Amino acid sequence: MVAAVAAAFGASLCCIGPLVLLALGIGGTWISYLTALEPYRPIFIVITLVFLFLAFRKLYLIPRQCAPEDACAIPTTLRNQRILFWVVSVILLALLTFPYYGLVFFE
Repeated sequence: MVAAVAAAFGASLCCIGPLVLLALGIGGTWISYLTALEPYRPIFIVITLVFLFLAFRKLYLIPRQCAPEDACAIPTTLRNQRILFWVVSVILLALLTFPYYGLVFFE
């Protein structure tokens, strides 16, 4: 899950980075250099989707094998992990699709 978040931030850095910096009042021509990561965006997107799939696979497809005294044996732990997975997935998909709906902010 952490790797998927990191990859999504890498994929959206060229687009969201300048917007966040400008919103914080940081400006200058050097912000345009953040677009140098644009060619690597598809690679970061693929990495993000792979890690999201691996997290989904672990939470939903692979049966859990826990000892009774482990934290993973508690039903609320699995529920909380699944809720966190879907919250993070929605945020990551919003970050990955930002170049398509982000044009609204710049027009």
